[in-house]
Amino acid sequence: MAILVLLLASYTSSLHAWWQQRSEINALEAAIASHEAAIEELGDTQVRWEDPAFVEAQARERFGWVMPGEVGYRVIGADGQVRGEVPTLAEPPAPRDRPWYESLWGSTKEAGVPSADVPERPDPDTVLEER
Repeated sequence: MAILVLLLASYTSSLHAWWQQRSEINALEAAIASHEAAIEELGDTQVRWEDPAFVEAQARERFGWVMPGEVGYRVIGADGQVRGEVPTLAEPPAPRDRPWYESLWGSTKEAGVPSADVPERPDPDTVLEER
């Protein structure tokens, strides 16, 4: 009986690990499928942007542009607001809350600190000797 319980306990833990790994594999396969669909959709979008007629339609729709010789109209209501869809630009970046002299002092402090992503310059004498 003890051997049977021991075997059952060992198989249960292995079965639980297998079941957990299967669920992770299924989740990853679903993520891969969704990413592949997104890649395919982006490829279709890229092909559409290569069509001059699509680019023209987007310029008309997004920016309200008209071709030379055409007349563009906007319907303005009694309240002075433009009716229909109006193209808008993105909001400008928010101004910084700190005063200008703190920005100046911060740039002064950082000026003497070497950046980690800038490679060191080789010594010109060693470079010439190697040639």
